Amino acid sequence: MKFMKLGTRQDTFYTEEATRSVSSDIPSDLIIQINNIKYLLHKFSLLPKCGLLQRLCINSGDPSNGQIELHDIPGGKESFELCAKFCYGITINLSAQNFVPAFCAAKFLRMTESNEKGNLVLKLEAFFNSCILEGWKDSIVTLQTTGKLPEWSENLGVIRRCTDSVVEKILTHPSKVTWSYTYTRPGYAEKRHLSVPKDWWTEDISSIDIDLFRCIITTVRSTNMLPPQLIGEALHVYACRWLPDTSKSKAPESSESQNDAAVKHRRVLETIVSMIPTDRMSVSIGFWLRLVNEAYLLRVSPSTKAELIRRSSWQLEEATISDLVFPSHSSDQHFYDIDLVETVLESFLVQWRRQAPPEDSESIRSIRKVAKLIDSYLQVVVRDVNMPALKVVHLAESLPEIARPKHDEIYKAINIYLKEHPNLSKAEKKRLCRILDCQKLSPEVCAHVVRNERLPLRTVVQVLFYEQERGTRPTNQKLQPSENTFVGQHLRSITGAEDHIKPKWDPDVRSNGIENRGKATMPSIAQKDHHNMMKSDERMSQESERKAVKKVEGKEIKEEGGSGSTSKQKMIEKKTKSDHGHYKVRDR
Repeated sequence: MKFMKLGTRQDTFYTEEATRSVSSDIPSDLIIQINNIKYLLHKFSLLPKCGLLQRLCINSGDPSNGQIELHDIPGGKESFELCAKFCYGITINLSAQNFVPAFCAAKFLRMTESNEKGNLVLKLEAFFNSCILEGWKDSIVTLQTTGKLPEWSENLGVIRRCTDSVVEKILTHPSKVTWSYTYTRPGYAEKRHLSVPKDWWTEDISSIDIDLFRCIITTVRSTNMLPPQLIGEALHVYACRWLPDTSKSKAPESSESQNDAAVKHRRVLETIVSMIPTDRMSVSIGFWLRLVNEAYLLRVSPSTKAELIRRSSWQLEEATISDLVFPSHSSDQHFYDIDLVETVLESFLVQWRRQAPPEDSESIRSIRKVAKLIDSYLQVVVRDVNMPALKVVHLAESLPEIARPKHDEIYKAINIYLKEHPNLSKAEKKRLCRILDCQKLSPEVCAHVVRNERLPLRTVVQVLFYEQERGTRPTNQKLQPSENTFVGQHLRSITGAEDHIKPKWDPDVRSNGIENRGKATMPSIAQKDHHNMMKSDERMSQESERKAVKKVEGKEIKEEGGSGSTSKQKMIEKKTKSDHGHYKVRDR
């Protein structure tokens, strides 16, 4: 940072109570009142250089009084004292830090060449042109200080000229950058001697006010000389500096100061969103999702929320698990904000259905990539002991069937949830496991399912049945219609009848001569679908159904025998053939 030194005399200003005076043998004849501070000065030193003081003294009714009030001087008493010391020849140091108040005060006091040659305004303008505007950080620091005197700085052209200087340097090719800049990216210090990074300017301009930052970014974008990714990086750096980090802590309790900060943060967020280029990859999906999270926390306008959700969903397939993991700021007890992820996913699905037909290969690749991401995300959030099962179900079922060619990953998420929630009710377990399509599980996962004590019995039986069908059917041979009819009816009769058919309570049900009063029996599916079965395949008989069930039972007995464990659960405790040709299954 550059400095300008004016004057040669020592500082002789001193304070006595609320009065500032100058050590001199000559008594003071000029009193300047600025707020609660009174300056006792001399006319012969100030009037020749200050046109305003000359006019005020002439216009005063009593010249001998010599008291002038300057409460509205820009910069207050500090800037006035700089000008007064210059008039006395006392040494003052000027830099980008105090240039703006000194320049505004000198203009206010009319310390121009028309009053005296080599006056303060001329010297300040020379310093501004030759040092501040030629420097990189000097221009930025000067812009920072204009926030205290925005109207004066705007009217005197300080903001416009500093902005033009900053924009000119931003548009300079990195190979021609010769001035110092701030760049604290990890690993850059070791590579500093190689080349200047393309985003060398982003960190320095992030220190200025949001309105000036918007002015600079808007001007740079209008030139079309920089790629959208560089603009997006500048916005990212600015957001990281000024927006609160909501990824590690809960929302703070409200207070007056925090409400003021929230208003400022909300304004910053909405301004940043309005400046993000329309190019899809101008900012990362992680940055989009962070803005979405903060938008809900800061309660920004609904239009800003909708824009954030819509544009973040464009790039959802590029996200990683860490991009989706945010703490919940709602009143719910669960830690992860799964509702936010579900909202973005719904927006993605709306656009996915509009853009391309489901049969398109690129469309299928996109939706399956998102499904893999969501399943991996579920494997993280289900570890939260307070996560409701219904939220997991809703997020998992949001994806269309085509999104999951395999159900291995969603099975892992369900298994983790059951492990972390041992007190889950039987109904909730069934609702959770209904997500699974047992035909889409790999043989390795099927082997795990049949030994998993946490799963409902009906899920295990489904897997056993499909494994049996997979082992007995050639891979290149499709089932005939009659076989398909049998497979569907057999599976429903064993595993799913209780979910699809209302139970009929019969107090006189007997099994193996033992009376079981008050137990539910299922209406015979064979009776219900008898007409359809006869129409599709008259050769289907009760004997074929009995053989299929025996195959399932036989495989289960083999699994139990191979494990060598007498404590292995009996997956099918009792299967008895009723008078109507159907089977009853009793869940544990």
